[in-house]
Amino acid sequence: MSGSGRLQGEVALVTGSTSGIGKAIARRFGTEGARVVVSGRDPGRGAAVVNDIEDLGGEAAFIPADLSAEGAGASLVAAVKERFGALTVLVNNAVASAAGKDGPVDQLELEAWDAILRVNVSAPMQLAAAAIPLMRESGHGSIINISSRAGHRGSKGRAAYTASKGALNALTLSIAVDYAADGIRCNTISPGYVINEVRDADITPERRAYYQGMHLTRLGEADDIAYAAVYLASHESDFLTGSLLPLDGGGSAARGLTLG
Repeated sequence: MSGSGRLQGEVALVTGSTSGIGKAIARRFGTEGARVVVSGRDPGRGAAVVNDIEDLGGEAAFIPADLSAEGAGASLVAAVKERFGALTVLVNNAVASAAGKDGPVDQLELEAWDAILRVNVSAPMQLAAAAIPLMRESGHGSIINISSRAGHRGSKGRAAYTASKGALNALTLSIAVDYAADGIRCNTISPGYVINEVRDADITPERRAYYQGMHLTRLGEADDIAYAAVYLASHESDFLTGSLLPLDGGGSAARGLTLG
């Protein structure tokens, strides 16, 4: 895509972008003129997202990464620089799967705690550390951390996940303060429950109603998060840094039918 778009001239890395929220962000960035690096652990799904972006007139490449591995963040950013020569937008969307591992602290194994925090907090920190010098070279940059409502209030039986998202929110504030003078901004999006095409393929009406009750409006869709990410990545939000945006259909404004 050439000549137009709110992200024209930007180079964006979106982690965990082979499905769900990350996929929607990568696609939307591509349609807005950014050159996009899709990243994740599944080459087949990654290639499919790249094809989607190219079919929509954008430019994209897939670079595989397992962010639980030591040094993976720095290696990924180096690969982005080699492919596109720059990096101006970083979206930390990859998340550790906590299914069957997380729990209350008295039932939580240290190995599971470490694994969840490694991907949800340490990897975003390492990616940001590697990306910031490239953003300085470009004269501007935007780091967008995808958090969760769990980072703002307790989530029953998910001690590691909740702690990791709270830490990610605090990391956002630290980056915003430390790099504002370099023209580098950092903000967080905290989604409510967002329908996922894989996880929720067979969702029951009862379960859907339960999740609906967490919001004042409706269940979230991946594109809802992508629209906000485009704004935070663009120069339209140059005045905005250090924000923790609850994008949850009003769920943080008042209790819905359920606590979530």
